[in-house]
Amino acid sequence: MANSFNKKELEKRKEQKRKEKQQRKEERKAGGSKSFEDMIAYVDENGVIIDTPPDPDKKQEVDMDNIAVSIPKKEDVEETVLNGRVEYFNRDKGYGFIKNLSGTEKYFFHISNAPTNIVEGNMVTFELERGERGMNAVKVVLIK
Repeated sequence: MANSFNKKELEKRKEQKRKEKQQRKEERKAGGSKSFEDMIAYVDENGVIIDTPPDPDKKQEVDMDNIAVSIPKKEDVEETVLNGRVEYFNRDKGYGFIKNLSGTEKYFFHISNAPTNIVEGNMVTFELERGERGMNAVKVVLIK
């Protein structure tokens, strides 16, 4: 018997929800829909959203030449030449490492950026360039 009572209660609740939904639907229809003109929003010269169209008499002309859409130019930075010593060099693989004399940093270099007669222990000057895995020594020149 308890099951049938709960079943009746559930049916009553479902029917009540259906009636409430139908009533809300009818209220929306009776309220009338807004026209397209009522839904349009405008933006004024300060970026504020308003519901009235802007006054064409107050319109300001914008000079297109004054609008800059780009990345600022990179300033020319003078390359600093560093001194170092070749710590490791493998001619077969074509790369090595240079230790900076003014610090403890070691920089990777490729044979294409160094003289062909370079060997371990040579004193060199070089410049730095950002590579895929960090800073690389480029424009390596032997000091005589």
